[in-house]
Amino acid sequence: MSDLKQTLLLQLADSVVNMDEKMTVELAQTYIENNFNPYEGINKGLAHGMDRAGELYEEEEYFIPELLMCSDAMYAGLDVLRPHLKLDKLGDNYKVVIGVVEGDTHDIGKNLVKIMLETSGFDVVDLGRDVPPLNFVKKAKEISADIIALSTLMTTTMEGMKAVIQLLERDKLQDKIKVMIGGGPISKSFADKIGAHYAEDASKAAKLAQDLVQEAQQ
Repeated sequence: MSDLKQTLLLQLADSVVNMDEKMTVELAQTYIENNFNPYEGINKGLAHGMDRAGELYEEEEYFIPELLMCSDAMYAGLDVLRPHLKLDKLGDNYKVVIGVVEGDTHDIGKNLVKIMLETSGFDVVDLGRDVPPLNFVKKAKEISADIIALSTLMTTTMEGMKAVIQLLERDKLQDKIKVMIGGGPISKSFADKIGAHYAEDASKAAKLAQDLVQEAQQ
């Protein structure tokens, strides 16, 4: 990786953490002018900055107003980088239902995963925030989804993820519709315990989704 690219990625992350919307836009424009990969700019720059902001929130260094200003900076950068993304086409129209589980309204991580999935060629239906488990399953059945992607930043709402899987099992759909989960408190061991697939961050979520639909084809 070139020194300039590495520097710009670090500065993009810093500008998000520093809540500097204007600087984020300027850096994103410089990044694109140098023909650097916009996908990496989002993942290793903007998203990395948002992850760091999330850690500061967990440590109670930042609170909701700071987190919102960080996300404003991130979205401003996204507006610059996103038009330069090249969509990968998976061949078939694979569908994902995505949302934040009931009781939680933190949607920054979910929004990033949605962008990465769309970039990877998935049709994504976004149910938004604070979504009851039954709504995920209803929508997945309605559109014949291949994957349900669930996000939360709160330990208190993790049970909602398990509820989605139980509803799929009830309807004998657990083999047909894969469930991906992610977010601050989520771990691989929790995912394994409830029968879900775990993605550590937005770009890994997109790769995992591709792997899951390809496995299903075999």
